[in-house]
Amino acid sequence: MIHKIAKEKEDEYFARLEFERRKKIAEEQEAKLKKQEREALKKLHWMRCPKDGMELVEIEFMGVQVDKCTHCGGIFLDTGELDTLFEKAKNQGRIFAKILGVFR
Repeated sequence: MIHKIAKEKEDEYFARLEFERRKKIAEEQEAKLKKQEREALKKLHWMRCPKDGMELVEIEFMGVQVDKCTHCGGIFLDTGELDTLFEKAKNQGRIFAKILGVFR
């Protein structure tokens, strides 16, 4: 009887180890797939307008490279570009700085 209980506990232990091993493999595969999906989406959407999907071109505005849609004319800023424009605008004119300040 004691031997049977010990064998069941041993089986449970190894089953748990096997489950954890397979779970880890599945999580690694999922992370790899998500990374591949992110890379594919980035490639698909790189320099495309989020509004209409048309091509974006870089233009210089107040010394900052901003992205402008060739179709709808929308202007899109990368991280930190609005802050750079805001700092430059503070030195050039209060009205423009106030307008940019709305987006900070």
